[in-house]
Amino acid sequence: MSPVIIGILVVVGGIIIAGLVYAGLKEDDEERDPLQERLAIMVENEEVPQSLEDIEMSMSFTDRVLLPFFKRLASVTAKFTPQKQIEETTRMIELAGMSGSMEPTTFFAIRVFATVGLALLAIIVFFVFGSVSPGNALLYTLGAGGLGYFYPSLWIRGKINKRQDAIIKALPDALDLLVIAVEAGLGFDAAMGKVYEKWDNELAIAFGRVLREIQLGKMRREALKDMSDRMDVPDVTAFTAAIIQADQLGVSMSTILRVQSDQMRTKRRQRAQEKAQQAPVKMMIPMVLLIFPSLWIVLLGPAVIRLIDSGVLGGF
Repeated sequence: MSPVIIGILVVVGGIIIAGLVYAGLKEDDEERDPLQERLAIMVENEEVPQSLEDIEMSMSFTDRVLLPFFKRLASVTAKFTPQKQIEETTRMIELAGMSGSMEPTTFFAIRVFATVGLALLAIIVFFVFGSVSPGNALLYTLGAGGLGYFYPSLWIRGKINKRQDAIIKALPDALDLLVIAVEAGLGFDAAMGKVYEKWDNELAIAFGRVLREIQLGKMRREALKDMSDRMDVPDVTAFTAAIIQADQLGVSMSTILRVQSDQMRTKRRQRAQEKAQQAPVKMMIPMVLLIFPSLWIVLLGPAVIRLIDSGVLGGF
C-alpha cells in the first residue's frame, strides 16, 4: 500500500477518534431534557412533526448517536470503577465547573474509548506498514493508549486551572462592586445579585448559585462555604471566611468588604510584580535556543560561506 494511502488512513482515523472524544467532552451550560427540548422547538416553530422518526432525524448526529453511545459505555464502566476514584473524579469535575454537564461515569467512558481507540489506531497503522518490529509496535501502541488514557485528565485539569485563574482575576473587581453596593444601602445578598446581573464570568455564576441556594432555604454561611469548596481558591476561601465571621459576630459588612477589597487589590499587584520579575527568566530559554542561533546564522552565515569559497576553511 502506498504511503499516501497510509497517511490518509491515519489522518482520517485520528480525526474520527478526536471527534468522538470531543463529543464526549462537549460541555453544555446545563442538562436539558431531550423531550422538553423537542417540545420547545415544536412550540417555537408552531409545527408538529408527523412522526417520531421526524423528531429523531431533526436532532444532530451527536445527540442521536454519539451521546447515547457514551451514556451506554458509561453505565458499563461505572460497574468496574472504584468508588474512591469516582469521588475524586466528581471533585475534579466540580472544580472545573462542569458538575451540571458531565457525570464521572461519562468521563471514565470517554477515557476508556480514547485509550482503546488510539491503541487500535496504532495497531492498524503498524499492520499496514508491516515493517515495524514487534517490540517497537508494542511500545508505540502502549504510548498511544497511554495518550488516550491521560489526555482527558489533562484536559479537565486544564479546565480547573483556567477557571481558578478567571476567578482570581475577577475577585478584586467583584469586591469593589460589592463595597459600592453595600455602602449604597443594599444588603449583602442584593449586592451579590448586582454582581451576578452585571457580569458574566465564573465568579458571577458562583454568586448566582449561592443566591439560588439561599432562596431555597440554605443558610448563607453554608452556601458561601459550599461555594468556597467548589472553587478551591485561597483568596475566595479567605473572603468567605471573613464574611461568615462578620455575619456571626455582627460586624459591619461594609467594613469587612472594604478590608477584603484592599487586600485583594494588594495581592493582585503583588502577583503582577511577581510575573514581571519572572518574565526575563522565561524569555531566556527561547532566546538561547531559537533567537540567538538564528541571529548567528544570519550574521555569520555569509562570512562563513565566503571563507569556504576562498579556501580558508577548505579543510573543514
